[in-house]
Amino acid sequence: MRASTEPSYADCPAPRQRGRAGHGHDHDHGEHAHGHHHHHAAGSRGLKGALAITAVFFVIEVVGGFASNSLTLLADAGHNLTDVAALAFSLFVAWLAQKPSTPEKTYGYLRWEILAAFLNGATLLFISFAIIYEAVQRFRSPEPVQTGLMLVVAAAGLVANLVAAYLLHAGSKDSLNVRGAYLHMIADLLGSVAAVIAALFIRFKGWTLADPIASVVMTLLILRGSWSLVKESVDVLLEATPSHIDLGDVRAKLEAVPHVASVHDLHVWTLTSGVVAMSAHALVPDPALHQAALEEMNAVLGRLDIHHVTIQIEGRALADCAPGTLVHSHAN
Repeated sequence: MRASTEPSYADCPAPRQRGRAGHGHDHDHGEHAHGHHHHHAAGSRGLKGALAITAVFFVIEVVGGFASNSLTLLADAGHNLTDVAALAFSLFVAWLAQKPSTPEKTYGYLRWEILAAFLNGATLLFISFAIIYEAVQRFRSPEPVQTGLMLVVAAAGLVANLVAAYLLHAGSKDSLNVRGAYLHMIADLLGSVAAVIAALFIRFKGWTLADPIASVVMTLLILRGSWSLVKESVDVLLEATPSHIDLGDVRAKLEAVPHVASVHDLHVWTLTSGVVAMSAHALVPDPALHQAALEEMNAVLGRLDIHHVTIQIEGRALADCAPGTLVHSHAN
């Protein structure tokens, strides 16, 4: 937990005290960096295996989709392409997370994940609309599908996605990056199931519309996930309050801490997946109680799963002090 008390306006000091002003910090950036590095390293083996399987099967599915004239297979291949990108990026983040922060990049490279998520989601939206457009054309003019090849490729995809999901399952418990990739594999399983069902309907019922219908259903599922991905990434980039956190509740809990008169300038935002940050000013009139109040507020925030914290303790409002009487509250 990083907690700092920045300049506070405590009981206005005598001039002889001004030269003794200072401030203390209790950092936990290293712990966050170490935790992220450990999680990425633990899941990298599964990510590599899943990436290899998904990339190879993407090529197979594209070739099989064109050869069998199956829009469902091509739609699933489009989804697999985004999965390849997502898996590759997860590996990239695992490597990038090892790079330390710098004076120019004080938070390191945490936001790379969010930028890539936005681009990934936007690309997926474009692909989804293109598939829906093609499906509409198929509804108007159904085309024959080679169901034998379609069924073989779809069944192979089902097996490939099961193996990839298995490789990612263990790492998904500890890493949000790996968990996201794991959920992509689960979505692919659904796509493979849709392709198998469509192939069976066409082969045994002669219902060629099953192919565009299956592609539309699968694409709608992809649209939902991709829109959510874009929305969440934009919220993070705009430093919006995380959806699972009630800012009013955070304020109320902090102001309920003994000796805290009020809390203002409160902000809660997401640095990257799983890393929530907070900054606030807390009015604690008695300088002797600054440390106790700070420790209790940190404990409250920890229970809310907010661990990247900066709190400025104020003894008095700025207007109550004469110019030049700035002091710092020690929080070591």
